[in-house]
Amino acid sequence: MIGDISRAEHIYVACGHTDMRKSIDGLAACVQQSFHLNPFSSTLFLFCGRRRDRIKALFWEGDGFVLLYKRLEKGSFQCPKSEDDVRNITQQQLRWLMEGLSIDQPKAHKKVNEIQII
Repeated sequence: MIGDISRAEHIYVACGHTDMRKSIDGLAACVQQSFHLNPFSSTLFLFCGRRRDRIKALFWEGDGFVLLYKRLEKGSFQCPKSEDDVRNITQQQLRWLMEGLSIDQPKAHKKVNEIQII
């Protein structure tokens, strides 16, 4: 199915802002040159505009790229602001981002990688 981003093995969000005039080729080049990642992997790449009211998603489906674009009528996305960086996020953080929340929720339970018995 076209645009089935639930198949993405990884999700990366470009921190800072991206020129929203960039199309598939420009965003794929940004992934390769700026972040040294493979745009042809099963990875969802997210890019926020300067005003943070627009977001583009780039995803390789095996036979071509899908470019998704969302523009908010009110409000803004809480994209990470550090320039020239890319950040790996979880499915939950993607949901928070798309709902207008920060991907770093201070009251969210953090995943425990190792259990220590006291």
